[in-house]
Amino acid sequence: MNRLFKLLFTSVALVLSNNHALAQEKPVLKTPVMAIVPFSPGALIDIIARIYSETLSKQIGQPVVVENRPGAGGMVGTQRLLSEDVARNTLLFVSSSYAVNPSVQEKLPFDTLRDLSGVASIAYSPTLVVVNPKSPYKTLQDLIAAAKKKDAYLTYGSAGVNSATDLVGRYFNQEAGIQLEHIPYKGVQEGVAEVVAGRIDVSFAPIALAMPYIKDGRLKAIGITSEHRSDILPDVPTVSEQGVADFDYAIWYGVIMNAKTPDPMKAYMAEQISAVNSNPDVKRKLEQQGLISRTVSLDEFDAYIKQEIEKFRKILKPTH
Repeated sequence: MNRLFKLLFTSVALVLSNNHALAQEKPVLKTPVMAIVPFSPGALIDIIARIYSETLSKQIGQPVVVENRPGAGGMVGTQRLLSEDVARNTLLFVSSSYAVNPSVQEKLPFDTLRDLSGVASIAYSPTLVVVNPKSPYKTLQDLIAAAKKKDAYLTYGSAGVNSATDLVGRYFNQEAGIQLEHIPYKGVQEGVAEVVAGRIDVSFAPIALAMPYIKDGRLKAIGITSEHRSDILPDVPTVSEQGVADFDYAIWYGVIMNAKTPDPMKAYMAEQISAVNSNPDVKRKLEQQGLISRTVSLDEFDAYIKQEIEKFRKILKPTH
């Protein structure tokens, strides 16, 4: 009996000791947190950062100050993050272009997978395959069949070379085995306007941008590029459902930290951002921007980023 009591006492002591150690590890923020946005004020990622920073500030009891550092496709902001002392717990809000840069830049001033650490995925925006309502392509299969004909010349518009709306077009070409010709514009809005005017055949437009045109009948959605259908347009089938197997493309948004940040702090920030994701007011604001909140755990996000880098390298390979 004495031996059993001694074993139980030792076990309880170990549990209490471990719980105390975990409690001691929980970070305490004593200074404001900087949230870097690597694009200009007014960009969607900037809007997202400000929505999140307001709620995050209330949760952690410290101001979260948004700082815009645009330039070089997001790399200026990334370098700003890496130049900061990790003790300041600086956050970097990023979009899909974060995973594109390693493929389009011959030599980055940092190693994306080694020097940076994904903390949390926060939201994503599917893109719609949109055509003019008067177009002969009533379904995605109509478009693919037309593009496969001899001497076919069909066009898609985007926000510019290597933009998210260009890459989805390239990805679609590869997976569908066709060759839609790329027409780059200064912004995706111009590409959409050209489809409305009937001067180009198709555009891969973010759902929030396309919706007003769809509602007033100036555009027709014939597919959605994400893995699942959208609650906003439940009757629009996915690209994958229409014969392009396993097709999945969405513009995603997330939060990154310096890889040298202590693990307990990264875990704490991931937990707090996950809580922001669950906030009904934040969800409503994201939906107003055509975004769907999505939490990817701390352990899974780095693996997801690596997978996205590999996907973009495959998409961009024919151009190198």
